[in-house]
Amino acid sequence: MKAPAFWRRQGALATLLAPLGHATATITARRIARAGQKLDIPVICVGNAGVGGAGKTIVVRDLLARLSRYRRRPFALSRGYGGRLAGPVMVDPALHNAAEIGDEALLLAADAPTIVARDRAAGGRLAAASGARMIVMDDGLQNPGLIKDVSFLVIDGAYGFGNGKCLPAGPLREPVAAAAARCQAAILIGPDLAGARAALPAHLPVLRADLQPACPIDLRGRRVVGFAGIGRPEKFFSSVRQLGAELLHEAHFPDHHIYSAAEMRRLADQACELDAILVTTEKDIVKFPASWRQGIAVLTVGLLWEDELAMERFLP
Repeated sequence: MKAPAFWRRQGALATLLAPLGHATATITARRIARAGQKLDIPVICVGNAGVGGAGKTIVVRDLLARLSRYRRRPFALSRGYGGRLAGPVMVDPALHNAAEIGDEALLLAADAPTIVARDRAAGGRLAAASGARMIVMDDGLQNPGLIKDVSFLVIDGAYGFGNGKCLPAGPLREPVAAAAARCQAAILIGPDLAGARAALPAHLPVLRADLQPACPIDLRGRRVVGFAGIGRPEKFFSSVRQLGAELLHEAHFPDHHIYSAAEMRRLADQACELDAILVTTEKDIVKFPASWRQGIAVLTVGLLWEDELAMERFLP
């Protein structure tokens, strides 16, 4: 879904829906209060307070690469949002597709062994039995199934916490204070343009990072048609422009969108008509058949930390 515009501001509709938001907060608090399972290996959770593309998966991939360098043998654990398999299942990119295990799980599987499980405790047990020495959870801050050793609260600096209200009055799954209370640090991605720091407890450490886009094809001066099915596609299109491309058209799709053959053909035809190349995200390209991927430029996004050592001090 695309986040409603009123989630970014206070207004009549947000006020009208506020009682439902209070109910969401109460239900979430009751769920979180349930007892979880403690594993014999550390569990790191990368979550956020609301819905939408805060940048969790980018942080998870950064942690997986970092921990792998240190020979910590990390496994990724994902719900597999958008996929039909409940799991727990070990992701095999040669066998599974995005319709089965979700696009984010396919991305993570390129970096480390990845397990998809709607039951996070069952997924954690499978990871431990399969040789994991550490688990990095993509999302799950509001899921009580596993006891976390370290939790990070990821925040998109441009969006912050929206209007600060809970669903459906705003974008939050739970109040900011409640989410922050279970985290050891916040990770603020990009400049704080929405006042997110002011909403956080004063004692919570805030780690800063910026998105670092790259593309194997030099996009400077190139005519491109961009398409993306992610939580906040405006960040992707901004990155395309940042790399110097002439962005002729932006094609927006819902988050986790599975592309039909007709949609693929339409994108290809549009690029051809405009004498342009297609450019998309890593999360989107994994949903295309190999035969369709040729000629599509893929934007990669990493993190440039303000202080990497500060972040690493929180790792178990």
